[in-house]
Amino acid sequence: MGVTGSTGPVMDRDEVDRALARLGAEHEAIETSLLALQDHAGRRLLEGAELTGVTQERWTSTEASITLLWTYFDAYTDALRTARDIRSRRRWSSREDLMELTELLTGESVTVAGSATATANAPTLHGAANKLSERYSLTTLVDRMNELYATSLDMVVAADAVWSALPARIDLLAAELQRTRRLAHSVGVRPGEHPAGDDLERITRTLTKLREQVISDPLEFWLGAEGSSAPGGGRPDTTVYDREARALEDVRREIDAVLTVRQDAEKRIVRLRDILSRADRTLAEARTARGEVLAKIAATEVPVVSGPPTVLQEQVAAAAEYRRHGQWHRLSPLLESLEQKAEDELLRARESLTAVTAPLAVRAELRGRLDAYKAKVARHGFAEDALLVERYEKARRMLWSAPCDLRAAEGAVLRYQHAAAELLGGPRVPDQGVREDDRRGPGA
Repeated sequence: MGVTGSTGPVMDRDEVDRALARLGAEHEAIETSLLALQDHAGRRLLEGAELTGVTQERWTSTEASITLLWTYFDAYTDALRTARDIRSRRRWSSREDLMELTELLTGESVTVAGSATATANAPTLHGAANKLSERYSLTTLVDRMNELYATSLDMVVAADAVWSALPARIDLLAAELQRTRRLAHSVGVRPGEHPAGDDLERITRTLTKLREQVISDPLEFWLGAEGSSAPGGGRPDTTVYDREARALEDVRREIDAVLTVRQDAEKRIVRLRDILSRADRTLAEARTARGEVLAKIAATEVPVVSGPPTVLQEQVAAAAEYRRHGQWHRLSPLLESLEQKAEDELLRARESLTAVTAPLAVRAELRGRLDAYKAKVARHGFAEDALLVERYEKARRMLWSAPCDLRAAEGAVLRYQHAAAELLGGPRVPDQGVREDDRRGPGA
């Protein structure tokens, strides 16, 4: 450190005292900040951590900056002590003292000797190359210390913020993951057997890797705030953590669904058996009705009735086995599929019964129509009309004989309706598709 001659006006005693007071206050503030940085929890963690990646690079530079900061501070302290010693020589400083103080307080009077340890990785002022020594004024030296302190504190605060936020959250999620794994295992959700089990394995691997990365390279998970110059401006990047937390929540919902199946599996299997039993009874009724139709109705195509689906019965038996052995993850999708298939099977059986008994329904409708017209004719006093009696008897014999020719019987009923309508003077009954030769009666 050296003193040069003054190139400007000499400060008076009051100016010197004010400058010393200002520099003393700055010295105290800088010392307080440096001690706080030295004791910062983040800095202590950085010193003891095995760092990688971006954090390792920046910590190497920051360590050099902190070392250089203390070098600058020591030089600043020495210069301030020298100035105070000169000012304290006498109450009324001489011109020579004032000239020396002016040069010391305002000129580039502070020489800082550089070293490979202190400056190798530290950023240089205004991008200048590192030198063996640098000369600064006290004001410039304060600016330089403030600049180094801000960049160092920014790095330390960012790393500490990530370490304070993410590892604890990852540990909590990992604990929840372990509880979910135990629950999943209890209901048979295991890797290789259920997609949710595979998801749990993947989440476990991702969280383990994420924690290792956060511990060794916290700055990789730091998002700096745009436009912010304050140290530590930004927030931890929780993108990966949030994604895995959502994935774990999806797995929990899947396991809840499996648990729900476990609770009401027996009830659902009983209901399935009941629906399939009703379908079987309906099909049996349809087969019986088909035999009756073939015996009682002639010249009619009656659809064949299929037997009960053995595949569904086998699947219900498999579902019961899954329930008996606690394979809830397999039972859940099987029950959902079976419930829909069982409803479809019952509907098919009912449609089959309806199709088979359709001819009997047509015969019953013709019988009802014939008797209704007979009653109508009787109310009008034409019950003994010979033509009506003849046509009624023909239609009745056809409808009440077995096997019944529905087409011929329908023609006979229509002929009776025509005769009744003509006698009563009402509108003519439509033929409803009966051929002209059918109107002469069967066997004409």
